Amino acid sequence: MIKEFKDFIAKGNVMDLAVGIIIGAAFTAIVTSLVDDLITPLIGLFIGGVDFSGISFGLGDAQFMIGNFIMALINFLIIAFVVFMLVKTVNKMKGPEEEPAPEEPKGPTAEELLAEIRDSLKK
Repeated sequence: MIKEFKDFIAKGNVMDLAVGIIIGAAFTAIVTSLVDDLITPLIGLFIGGVDFSGISFGLGDAQFMIGNFIMALINFLIIAFVVFMLVKTVNKMKGPEEEPAPEEPKGPTAEELLAEIRDSLKK
């Protein structure tokens, strides 16, 4: 059982996933700082510092914070756009992907086999 667990952990997929999660967490901090500290204040200059977080309504004892949802949605859209632009820039810096060379066919093609059959039938 322990050997199986060690084999599972040592597989490339698990290690790749762990590295991806760690890098993703670090990348999240960078993107969040970029949005919160640079982009949101810039947008605030144009829209006059509008804050939707105070919008809410109540039904009985329940309080529905619609403004918080609107702010979360706006932040998501901004973060998604920033990530899109970062990925697009990185992909442009990498250059076009090289297309793999076409694989050489193994053995005779269908046309060659049919020609062979035709020739043997003629004999």
